[in-house]
Amino acid sequence: MSIAWWQILILTIYAGWQILDELGIWTSISQPVWAGLITGIVMGDVGAGLFIGGSMQLTVLGVGTFGGASKIDANSGTILATAFSIGIGMNPEQAIAAIAVPVASLMIQTDILGRFCNTFFAHRIDNKIEKMDYKGIERNFLLGILPWFLSRALPVFLALAFGGGMVEKIVAVLNGNLKWLGDGLSVAGAVLPAVGFAILLRYLPVKKHLPYLILGFVITALLTTVFSGMQLLGSGVAEVVENFAGNFNALPMLAIALIGFAFAILQYKRDIELPKVVEKAESSNEGEVEDDEL
Repeated sequence: MSIAWWQILILTIYAGWQILDELGIWTSISQPVWAGLITGIVMGDVGAGLFIGGSMQLTVLGVGTFGGASKIDANSGTILATAFSIGIGMNPEQAIAAIAVPVASLMIQTDILGRFCNTFFAHRIDNKIEKMDYKGIERNFLLGILPWFLSRALPVFLALAFGGGMVEKIVAVLNGNLKWLGDGLSVAGAVLPAVGFAILLRYLPVKKHLPYLILGFVITALLTTVFSGMQLLGSGVAEVVENFAGNFNALPMLAIALIGFAFAILQYKRDIELPKVVEKAESSNEGEVEDDEL
């Protein structure tokens, strides 16, 4: 299966749009998991897209940026890794390690170039402000979208349009003479989400909330065992009972997410009610007469 021209067009437009969404629209589609989902839908394999997007999402959990600093573009890496993985038949773990992560790192340079080019329109806006040219201000403000859009769309387009042959050769080598390297990349791609968790835990107040960390780990392990057992039970029944249509899925992370949501609600209610209790106690103490005052 090759990558069709209309798939290249849609993914190129999405690559440019996602950075604009991240900068100011905020619909949340500028996340790697969304990039994997959308690319998977376009390429015809949602499962592979979600696997790569989810893995990259976990990898960059602890990665952030402040002010004018640039960070790795996990979205563009996810788009290319998913497209080549589905279009060429590349192993998803290999695609994460060999394409997604390197591309995400290289896109830092295009991010800097986009910021640099955008200063041209910023200076033009300053000039229009001095002349009180409101139409010119609006026009140059909108034109400032172009450097950001092209900083993602152009590299993705060039890679999808002209990089397919090179990636096919790389896949052939990784599965042939350098199979040991391909297997190593697959292992590295599978381990990357754990690296993302480690980076995140490095910056979270783990020592302060260690009981919650232990509780979450234990609950996840227990639910994984329970749901895995249910899945095996469903598979066993399906082999014995004819026309059995039941489907038992392993969903431990959904369960742990719901438990975490419940804890978040309890914490939110506590943060809202506690100041009221303290304020009420302080107001009642103000009316009491101390022994020293008698």
